[in-house]
Amino acid sequence: MKETTDIDILVSEVGPRDGLQSVKATLPTELKLEWISALAGAGLREIEVGSFVSAKLLPQMADAAEVVAHALTLPGLFVTALVPNLRGAEAAFSAGIHKITLPISVSEQHSLSNIRKTHAQLLEEVQAIVALRNERFPQVQIEAGLSTAFGCTLQGVVSDDETMAFAVKMAELGVDEVGLSDTVGYANPTQVRRLFTRLFRELGPLAGSAHFHNTRGQGLANVVAALEAGVKTFDGSQGGLGGCPYAPGASGNIVTEDLVYLLESMGLRTGVDIDRLVAAREVLRRGLPAEPLYGFIPDAGVGKNFTYAREAV
Repeated sequence: MKETTDIDILVSEVGPRDGLQSVKATLPTELKLEWISALAGAGLREIEVGSFVSAKLLPQMADAAEVVAHALTLPGLFVTALVPNLRGAEAAFSAGIHKITLPISVSEQHSLSNIRKTHAQLLEEVQAIVALRNERFPQVQIEAGLSTAFGCTLQGVVSDDETMAFAVKMAELGVDEVGLSDTVGYANPTQVRRLFTRLFRELGPLAGSAHFHNTRGQGLANVVAALEAGVKTFDGSQGGLGGCPYAPGASGNIVTEDLVYLLESMGLRTGVDIDRLVAAREVLRRGLPAEPLYGFIPDAGVGKNFTYAREAV
């Protein structure tokens, strides 16, 4: 997404993809469209609306093209999707997507579990996707999201050098940005600050977003550490929905509502209206009544002393 001057931090909502792919029930398409409209209406400017993957593997994502078509009608919304392979990339490009995110597992065991590819096969796939984009869809941005960048439930420790080697390789292959994902909730603030500082040093403007899970309660602490390292884009999922179906023990993402409150209370403009954001949860309650929704702000409110960053003197 292009930088704007009226916000300080971009909050990228990934619930319609990361959240919905991780629950057993399938949210009906009409409710999915209503939810995305409500999220955009609350001021979210970037939404990952789905994943272009086999409907047999993830039936929750079978309507991805229809969802993208709707999202593209929402004024000012930057529409993104996850793409695991060349076939999915071509479908996403043809649907008119603004940006695709490639799930690049630093852990080869996770790569085999998640997208059934060795590292060698994965690099060939990235090269083919970038070539297709360059030849036929030059307007589309490509992000490499480095999964298990901070550790893996299958491999265990993932070293900084392993993560940075993949980051540099993605840049060499021609992606537009590289983000770091704490897929299984292993990251801690010291590690986050260290890795993102190194990512900016190695890649400069290609250093991208932070994607944290709150599996062990470190999510928002990791956001603060990433802010200190210079990160300007953070993923969040409404209600804390999400996880990774191919990583045992990986629970939900950080809660978008709590993330926005944290940033705004720190004096950082997000452009998001918290009341309207919380109200958007009602669509999930109707469509996924058995699914628990998390978050402190939806329960406690923002408090009488709260002031949006844009209103602060």
